[in-house]
Amino acid sequence: MLLVNSAAPFALLLAVPHNPRSANSCLSKYYYGTHGQQDVFITNDELCVAETAASLFSEGSLVSLPEDVQQLVWLQHDAVDPSLEPATFVDEIDVFLSHISPATSVPDAVVGDEQLVVGNNNVAAPALLHRTESSALISVPSDALGTLDQHLPRFWRASPLPHGPVPFIPVSDDAIERVRTILAQLKFDPAVAALVSNISVPQLRADVRYLTGESPRSTIASRHSFSDGALVAADWLKETFESLGARCELKRFVSGFAPNVICSYEGSEHTTETVLISAHYDSRGSFGSTRAPGGNDDGSGTTALLGIARTIARRGVRFRKNVQLCAFAGEEQGLYGSRYYAQELRERGANLTLMVQADMLAYRAPGEPPQLGLPDRIGTPEVTQLVANVSTIYSPELTVGFTPACCSDHQSFHGQGFPATQVFERAGPIADPMYHNSGDLSDREHYDCEQIKSIAKVQFATLLHVAGFDLVEEDD
Repeated sequence: MLLVNSAAPFALLLAVPHNPRSANSCLSKYYYGTHGQQDVFITNDELCVAETAASLFSEGSLVSLPEDVQQLVWLQHDAVDPSLEPATFVDEIDVFLSHISPATSVPDAVVGDEQLVVGNNNVAAPALLHRTESSALISVPSDALGTLDQHLPRFWRASPLPHGPVPFIPVSDDAIERVRTILAQLKFDPAVAALVSNISVPQLRADVRYLTGESPRSTIASRHSFSDGALVAADWLKETFESLGARCELKRFVSGFAPNVICSYEGSEHTTETVLISAHYDSRGSFGSTRAPGGNDDGSGTTALLGIARTIARRGVRFRKNVQLCAFAGEEQGLYGSRYYAQELRERGANLTLMVQADMLAYRAPGEPPQLGLPDRIGTPEVTQLVANVSTIYSPELTVGFTPACCSDHQSFHGQGFPATQVFERAGPIADPMYHNSGDLSDREHYDCEQIKSIAKVQFATLLHVAGFDLVEEDD
């Protein structure tokens, strides 16, 4: 059933579970994006809302928006294991609102690696417009957007709504059929097995220790998107990928944020077809802490990309299709970096076969086997099935299942109509006790670099099968 929050109406906000069929409804022209696992629409067309509610949605929230709203932000509670559940919802939201209140003195900028909110004291107060047990809608000053994550309870994510409606772009039938063809042709390839097994666990461990600052060689104290450490990490990632044969650029998207690191391998065939694998290199620490090492979230996914790139270079892999390895920033503030890049690719008419995002690969709960979690709702089912089948062939040590943990940068590409999915560390909710915590280091119990390798093998094998490849050393 629809939950209604009444107020002096200016417009209606409808939030309902993601449903691609909405693209063909009257609501599509009122679409404000998918946030968490909710499609959000804002309209004053009550007839359209009534018609679609009857035909498409059995549950959701309908909020009457007052006229004086500021920047709207959707808050979503992460799917976490019951053993990690914090205080009650009401207490968390009340504490959060008190921290972002303009009555609290805040600086105008982030200095060095300090994680402090950006803002000023002369703005209207934030407002809570709607909430359920797992979500909330707030109105905040726009200049507080970039660092809202520093005030959110750690199991909550912020997703800012755009200032106007955006296109609702489902994945096309042709794009899905192309993935189905790849899926139908998938079979064991000994050359692929040899390549993916070549990923080095000691090197994975060394790379993640550099990103977290655990290595004596590293000066990184934080990889929050507004920190100096994130800029150091971006430069290091670019230099490292380039030393391994990729062509890279730092792509800025919003002032103040660290840049995306976009690395490319040109295919040997004359084609625009591109395959993209990714992670996010920014991180989030404990509230009030200057430390955001992000060893698991998402140093593990970024390290997997590096392990793949090192193997490409070491074994002389030449791709037939174009390939991109992308390390995104701004994920923790609401998928900022990937949203901008996915939109850029859509505007350029990119021929993207699929993308696979790696986010949190390293934590293995006590007593559980190594696992691979795949998204249960947001993403392209055919790509998810392809990745599951690849795992069965090349990483049989992984127990594969679905996870409600949502949503990483694959959502940005899915929202632009590109086939996409995510790989995650657990076939279940988040269980890492250091999630969004300044203790998220690699040198701790249950941080498993072997599991990173197993999941990286899946991401790499998917890339090899979809892009096609030759080994340069065999051609010499």
